[in-house]
Amino acid sequence: MEGLAVPVAQLLPLPKVGIPTTPNVTGFVSLNLKQHLGRGVSFRTSSHAHSQAEAVPLSEHEQELDNPNPNPDCVSGDSIRQRFLNFYACRGHKVLPSASLVPDDPTVLLTIAGMLQFKPIFLGKVPRQVPCATTAQRCIRTNDIHNVGLTARHHTFFEMLGNFSFGDYFKKQAILWAWELSTVELWVSVYQDDDEAFQLWSHEVGVPVERIKRLGEEDNFWSSGVTGPCGPCSEIYYDFHPERGHVDADLNDDTRFIEFYNLVFMQYNKKDDGSLEPLKQKNIDTGLGLERMARILQNVPNNYETDLIFPIIEMASKLTNVSYGTADDQTKRNLKIIGDHMRAIVFLISDGVVPSNVGRGYVVRRLIRRVVRTGRLLGIKGDGRGDLEGAFLPIIAEKVVELSRQIDADLKNRAPRILEELKREELRFVQTLERGEKLLEEKLADALSSAERNGTVPCLAGEDVFLLYDTYGYPMEITKEVAEECGVNIDMSGFDIEMEKQRRQSQAAHNTVKLTIGNGENIAEDVPDTEFIGYDSLYCKAMIESLMVNGDPVVRVGEGSNVEVLLNKTPFYAESGGQIGDHGFLYISEGENQPKAVVEIIDVQKSLGNVFVHKGTVQKGVVEVGKEVEATVDVKLRQRAKVHHTATHLLQAALKKVIGQETSQAGSLVAFDRLRFDFNFHRPLLDSELAEIEVIINGWIEDSTLLQTKVMPLADAKRAGAIAMFGEKYGEEVRVVEVPGVSMELCGGTHVSSTSEIRGFKIISEQGIASGIRRIEAVAGEAFIEYVNARDFYLRQLCSTLKVKPEEVTTRIENLLEELRVARNENSAVRAKAAVYKASVIASKALLVGNSKQYRVLVECLDDVDAESLKSAAEYLIETLGDPAAVVLGSCPGAGKVSLVAAFTPGVVDLGIQAGKFIGQIAKLCGGGGGGRPNFAQAGGRKAENLASALDKARSELLATLCEKGN
Repeated sequence: MEGLAVPVAQLLPLPKVGIPTTPNVTGFVSLNLKQHLGRGVSFRTSSHAHSQAEAVPLSEHEQELDNPNPNPDCVSGDSIRQRFLNFYACRGHKVLPSASLVPDDPTVLLTIAGMLQFKPIFLGKVPRQVPCATTAQRCIRTNDIHNVGLTARHHTFFEMLGNFSFGDYFKKQAILWAWELSTVELWVSVYQDDDEAFQLWSHEVGVPVERIKRLGEEDNFWSSGVTGPCGPCSEIYYDFHPERGHVDADLNDDTRFIEFYNLVFMQYNKKDDGSLEPLKQKNIDTGLGLERMARILQNVPNNYETDLIFPIIEMASKLTNVSYGTADDQTKRNLKIIGDHMRAIVFLISDGVVPSNVGRGYVVRRLIRRVVRTGRLLGIKGDGRGDLEGAFLPIIAEKVVELSRQIDADLKNRAPRILEELKREELRFVQTLERGEKLLEEKLADALSSAERNGTVPCLAGEDVFLLYDTYGYPMEITKEVAEECGVNIDMSGFDIEMEKQRRQSQAAHNTVKLTIGNGENIAEDVPDTEFIGYDSLYCKAMIESLMVNGDPVVRVGEGSNVEVLLNKTPFYAESGGQIGDHGFLYISEGENQPKAVVEIIDVQKSLGNVFVHKGTVQKGVVEVGKEVEATVDVKLRQRAKVHHTATHLLQAALKKVIGQETSQAGSLVAFDRLRFDFNFHRPLLDSELAEIEVIINGWIEDSTLLQTKVMPLADAKRAGAIAMFGEKYGEEVRVVEVPGVSMELCGGTHVSSTSEIRGFKIISEQGIASGIRRIEAVAGEAFIEYVNARDFYLRQLCSTLKVKPEEVTTRIENLLEELRVARNENSAVRAKAAVYKASVIASKALLVGNSKQYRVLVECLDDVDAESLKSAAEYLIETLGDPAAVVLGSCPGAGKVSLVAAFTPGVVDLGIQAGKFIGQIAKLCGGGGGGRPNFAQAGGRKAENLASALDKARSELLATLCEKGN
């Protein structure tokens, strides 16, 4: 029999049925699982034909299992993972590490499946390095986040054990190898049209047909995204209640069945229009859920109570002083949420995802905030170490790190940064919660009382949800959860409208244009990888393999056209690793008596695989496919890029030296005119720290150290201490750039030969760009000289204007600023007096309303009075009119500006009329907003033309309300 087998067969010491068994392999041992034997289960296995690949068993270190198992009678989760990998390693599969949770794939936000790192191989865009592989892949899926803790099997973070074939074995072998448990407890599903799989299960394996279910596309046709590799799949289910028989059995019944192994027969590519085209080679992509298998083998009621997660739950339970065993269902669910989410949070931050309000950053921020709020609901106070104001996430994260030694050996080294990030994010969010909770309580109370008065379903307005989100930073998801707990619906359509308004404004303000490199599918299929020779030469002769205009292939391009040129080899560096692409020219000879055609190259990008796309404009002549070109890189611009790239390496080394080794790169830009370096750090750098960094780097430049560049195996580079960038994908062979005694990094960029070529280094700015992320911009080399000369020119101009020496500039400016401050204060006092005078003139216009009790109301417009003076006028009027009185003033202090102020005496406020809420509603009529205290508030707007009608509205509302109260 040929094919694969899941290691569960070897994990269970149960009798086999009538077929020769496979010899035991390293890491597969018999275990005492009496609870399974007691149920009369019989098991079968198959003999195994090896794959074409050479066996690559794990090292002794990789086989080591040292995490304590809370239930020694059951196989541990670490053991299941390790034996799975060993099993397939001994059957010709190369054991590969888990890919980062941040995928190198624009179609997905996070790594959602084990096959994602192999997607280019499945599509035939990059050659396979091995015929088949096996991995234990960390995955994140948040589409079922609301089911976490409710069901026995849903998670945001999980491990997918998988075996993969890249054109090696296919459906028959995969099915035969995957079948190792008895037909008493297992059921199988196949895609409804996959007769081949049905026949293999029923005839080759011997599964009774009544326990094979044909399911539709939703259940048994798998794809990695909207587009990409896909195919029918076959799933294996464990039956917890075989005594119920097969009649009317529903595989979707979670109380009876759990799907734990999915075999995907990856044979199609789904295109943008939804059509399917056959892949060049048929592949196998399988996934066995580690948490699910642990639940089965450890005989626990749900995934959360396995040794993979339960210790985290126990830690959270300890912080709440609640026993999980005696807790009610809601408390258990909350503890499960913490146990699940904390694993996702720790590994996301470990893989370089920083909490933010966009993309992946928002995923981790949302998870953190759910855990913090859940912990507060459970009554967790303090950090678990005695500080009642401290953060509790770090102590739980430490437990996650402790449990994850077999998942990621480097996690322990990253732990300090992870714990610090969690502490900052939690304490910041607690402040947000406290600000937003009070407002949310008010809004929910208003919604409930309004619904009770009107006999309608209580609903929280979308504007209010957006206000909480946008102004107070209160997450929409938590607003929704709290509202649902109170029986209040959410106006999501209203919230979406407000979000879309904000999105449009943001896009208008930050619109950017990116290089279009055309149809990557066509590039990959029709053009081989580009040979890059730019490390050693800035000139070469090459052939034009393809031309594209607006992404479409063409044969010939004329003068004046924008074009994308694909060559068989090139000296041009393509943008990657933060370094921008080279500039230069392509010269094409058109015959002895013909002038040369010239293409100016302004950018170079990489397409799928390793195809270089040279973007430029035809300056002269006609360019044709198949022509020979002379490719010439702009030497001066390349030198600028080299200088800035090496300076970036020096900057990272200096940062680690000054602020600590735990800081790491979060992004970079290596341009011709500057460098930009983003790094993890929790506060602004001090001026003294920035100065120290500059001194250190300029010292290294002065040392004239020769750089060393070498290619070596990735494992050797890491052992040597080379720094790798989180999220970057590296092959088995990597390029290492070393400044001896200073820096060693994995880098494919271009660099100077000696640090002396950098000439000088200067930091021009340091700022925060996101929570926990700082950015430094700096110049080096020629850009450094230009920067210093420009600063010197500006200083000389300043000295000439101020008529002082350079060393006297600071003192002279400080004196001028003080004089300006005094003048402004005097001017402000004059404006305030003028406003008060205007107020004294209009005080007599106050209206008296009410009979039993009279109120004075004054609503007026004061022309050309600024906001601060308007405030002075309102304070004067309230004091003059006495209690009870209400004053609303408006003004247009400048073009497109509206200022408003409301001042109410205690006698008005006691009636329930609050200045903050009142003026905020009036300001909306002027296209603005505002607020303040119940007795005094200010607002502004942009629609000056609406001021008169807004004041009329304010006057009529005050008169109507106070007239009613005064009668």
